Amino acid sequence: MPAKKKPAEKKKEKPLPEVNIGLVGHVDHGKTTLTQALTGRWTDTHSEEIKRGITIRLGYADVTFYKCPKCRGTDAYGTTDKCIKCFSETKPVRTVSFVDAPGHETLMSTVLSGAALMDGAILVISANEDCPQPQTKEHLLALNITGIKNIVIVQNKIDLVDEEGARKSHKQIKEFLKGTVAENAPIVPISAQKNINIDALIETMEEHIRTPKRDPAKPPKLVVARSFDVNKPGTSIPKLRGGVIGGTLLQGELKVGDEVEIKPGIRMKSGYEPVRTRITGLQKSMNDLEKVGPGGLLGVSTELDPAIAKSDRLGGNIMGLPGKTPPVMPDITLKTEIMDRVVGSKDELRMEAIRNGEPLMLTIGVVRTVGAVTAPSPSKMAVQLKMPICADKGERVAISRQLGGRWRLVGWGEII
Repeated sequence: MPAKKKPAEKKKEKPLPEVNIGLVGHVDHGKTTLTQALTGRWTDTHSEEIKRGITIRLGYADVTFYKCPKCRGTDAYGTTDKCIKCFSETKPVRTVSFVDAPGHETLMSTVLSGAALMDGAILVISANEDCPQPQTKEHLLALNITGIKNIVIVQNKIDLVDEEGARKSHKQIKEFLKGTVAENAPIVPISAQKNINIDALIETMEEHIRTPKRDPAKPPKLVVARSFDVNKPGTSIPKLRGGVIGGTLLQGELKVGDEVEIKPGIRMKSGYEPVRTRITGLQKSMNDLEKVGPGGLLGVSTELDPAIAKSDRLGGNIMGLPGKTPPVMPDITLKTEIMDRVVGSKDELRMEAIRNGEPLMLTIGVVRTVGAVTAPSPSKMAVQLKMPICADKGERVAISRQLGGRWRLVGWGEII
């Protein structure tokens, strides 16, 4: 008789992402290399990013952290289901979605929009350069503006300095953090390139960047970071797939089959009009799901005309159930706080008062819009927006103005 076949082993399912952690810092301090060390994925995949060697768009990558029941302390943490120290079976602790933000000064608006997706952040500072560098200061300010308080400092590239240099760098970092939102944040020395102290970083993230409490009973609110047409050129009409949305669900739950509304929507001759569609698929961390809750990065397949979703046309919108999304605002009034000096430039010029009629770039969540100032004062201003926003009163707004031909972060406000 033929031997009975052994039943196929069931593949272990990794837990779904439940928290988003951003990686921010000055250009070339090793954020993308650190993302690869943690997740095994290189997030600079856009052709221009590869050519220039910098991150231009937000990069995304998921990883599951594991803990060994036999090892102790830092040695217990890793990213594999077998311990690399004692080869025991490990247990999954948590799955994290990492958001890799660009460090170049001209891409600050991308950092601000990415911060809206983050539950916590890693601020990467290179040990072989003086601290702070211009974008180190600017990115820490961005975390403060967006209300991110769970921060871990990574002192990267310790393999490129001697002990004295590492101590000098650590002292500079501590001085820089005094009086900021990250004053008491832990500092972890690592080498992302050499994979040194990555286990210590994982342990620190588990201790200091907790998964926030979320309310799945609230109306769903998904911030749209990306949108795609996933059809190949020449696909026949019967085989066309609807547009795909990428972003993060901040609250509530979404299910396959839900009718949803996207606001402020798409631009028409008469202005912006909300879009309604139906969800045909949900995906997290390469898993197809029938229902999703908050946390992690999410892909949403829809019945949308793919032309509407093509090339991030819907980026910056809010998706939710019809009638339960925030209101669309063509103009806003802000309670503001404007800085005395320009952060992010080496000379840190003194700030001049914002003028009536001056164009400003405002970042609210993941949306960026330009508006003209009306009736400015030291603590309040009204702004007529070129593109309306979908937002609630009380939301924070990052304010940038044109200085030297570039948009510079100059302050923040609250919608009133």
